[in-house]
Amino acid sequence: MQISILLMEQIFELFLMILMGFIIVKAGIVKEEDSKVLSKIVLYLIIPCVIINAFQVDYTKKTVNGLLIALAASVLLQVVLLLVVFVMGKLFSLNEVETASIYYSNSGNLIVPIVTFVLGQKWVLYGCVFMSVQLVFLWTHCKKIISRESSYDWKKIILNINMISIAIGAILFFTRIRLPELITNTISSVGNMIGPASMIVTGMLFAGMDLKAIFANKRVYFISALRMLVIPLIALFLIKISHLATLSADAQKIMLIVFLAVITPSASTVTQMCQVYGNDAHYASAINVVTTLCAIVTMPFMVLLFSCI
Repeated sequence: MQISILLMEQIFELFLMILMGFIIVKAGIVKEEDSKVLSKIVLYLIIPCVIINAFQVDYTKKTVNGLLIALAASVLLQVVLLLVVFVMGKLFSLNEVETASIYYSNSGNLIVPIVTFVLGQKWVLYGCVFMSVQLVFLWTHCKKIISRESSYDWKKIILNINMISIAIGAILFFTRIRLPELITNTISSVGNMIGPASMIVTGMLFAGMDLKAIFANKRVYFISALRMLVIPLIALFLIKISHLATLSADAQKIMLIVFLAVITPSASTVTQMCQVYGNDAHYASAINVVTTLCAIVTMPFMVLLFSCI
């Protein structure tokens, strides 16, 4: 119950951040198109800082075992859910934005603050394992469908700053190298901007949209239901039958962290990629806002289900 309450509070805070972005555009302080610059800052600066900072923890056998469990769960869920969303795309004629919004969760903005408040800073690492796995899919599968590219440019994928950040973080962890405190504090401070910056971008985009058209669009609610109800229930079933939660004393908490990462609203990164690569950023933003509103109810409910099962 405590986790459910904290979830509601955290999600409501994110919604207020969306409102701030909405207000600064409506007040004429900035323009809607200015959000594209902020999107690039989030994608290419803030997210890499989050990843590298998460790996700056002590190397222990217990931590490594936990990482392997989190990695197994994250890969299992990402692969199976990708197949599920592919089938959904065929059944419901999903376009690129809808497919990406259903499949990709907003774990980057929610999992770090929620895990920190509920379980403590040391547990954030396991949430970042899911984020790292999702980033691989984001910069391969998601980038390909959003940009409508015909093939993968593996050189660009490998040399992407986010992929490089994952490699750097892993190397630092396994070689037990700790960065100087000045650098760690700087990276941590920049990484802490991920939630506010991403939500402000969404709010800025939202300000340029026809609100009546958004909330009158039944398709947005259908996509939101798939993202916030169907995907979490499938993920819960997969976690249950995998028995990964029984592999260690900490495995139950690690599975909860991975589950929390899956059940968040649609990824704001999808909106940012739509801006950068010229797809329908307004529609992606609308889905992000509606799923964030839904999350106030659905996320606490799913956590209660997880606790019961």
